[in-house]
Amino acid sequence: MNQFASPPEWASHVDVRGLAAQAAPQDPMLEVEALCRRFGDTPAVQDVGFRVVRGQVTCLLGPSGCGKSTTLRMIAGIEQPDSGRIRIDGRPMCDTGTFLPPERRPVGLMFQDFALFPHLDVAANVGFGLQGPAADRRNRVGELLERVGLSGYATKYPHELSGGEQQRVALIRALAPRPCLMLMDEPFCSLDNRLRDGVRDAALDLLRETGTTVLMVTHDPEEAMLMGHRIAVMRKGRLVQEGPPQDLYDRPADRGVAAFFSDLNTLAGRVSGGRVETALGAFPAPGLIEGSRAEVVIRPQHLIPSHMDGAPARVERARYLGRESLIETRLEPGGALMKSRVPGLVLPAQGSLIHLAVQHGAAMVFASKDS
Repeated sequence: MNQFASPPEWASHVDVRGLAAQAAPQDPMLEVEALCRRFGDTPAVQDVGFRVVRGQVTCLLGPSGCGKSTTLRMIAGIEQPDSGRIRIDGRPMCDTGTFLPPERRPVGLMFQDFALFPHLDVAANVGFGLQGPAADRRNRVGELLERVGLSGYATKYPHELSGGEQQRVALIRALAPRPCLMLMDEPFCSLDNRLRDGVRDAALDLLRETGTTVLMVTHDPEEAMLMGHRIAVMRKGRLVQEGPPQDLYDRPADRGVAAFFSDLNTLAGRVSGGRVETALGAFPAPGLIEGSRAEVVIRPQHLIPSHMDGAPARVERARYLGRESLIETRLEPGGALMKSRVPGLVLPAQGSLIHLAVQHGAAMVFASKDS
């Protein structure tokens, strides 16, 4: 018989939030301050500033059109900002009176289309940006090809490679000159899901082995959490929140950041006595104005179905998704649609009455946009 199960007892006591923030502070490889860019009357990037620590991966995360790729292109020198400052390895790349072109910046570039030279073989592609004696260049190319499992591919041409192989060639071509900073713009989005996971893991391993500092643009929150030591979330040209992945997931700055990382259940209410009363219970609302409208948001995995404890809800549908089940219910009373994700095969009958409880400390409360 299928039973509703709460998370294991230890799960409620494990707090991984902010672990990355506990590391000792380090000198930044990249410093961006007050960066702005307009296209005609449209502001694309507005007063963006952040730092990337040496040897770490920072992900610029946001939806299409939020300004993340424009920010990356300004750091690369491909776009010239209207104002702001950029420093790489302590050296000014862009400030008042200074603008270094891309070829004078110590960066490696990797884009989603790989941009391999079709008329050059793999060895020539990888060695394209290298300087120095021919023997040293050959050794460097051979070393990198071996590290990504392509040592027998030196004389092949890009059209003879699979998508994953092309991606690995593009990666080591950018790494070959040993850049201070690697800039990656959606580098894995053109690969299918199964191939993407393997190639991404291999790329991350290589970047960590070489101690390369990385700024990567992505629209995929899961990819950002897998790759990044830190994540900078952008929205409408502005930096909304920046920090370790755990902090952004567990302590989002607003409802929009929370919604970017997962589906949300939302209940509206008003602040009274420092709390918001809802059909699922009362939740603390620190910092919100008494009497103001507020939203209580709960991730589906934090809304726990049971047979007797919690708020009553009527099952509308239940679907088995493999590793977990998705249960959709409507609260009684109120009628709000709620989604729960629970491990394993949990399929209560359509129309049956169950109860919903919120995992302790998991609800998030934000000021309503209408307040």
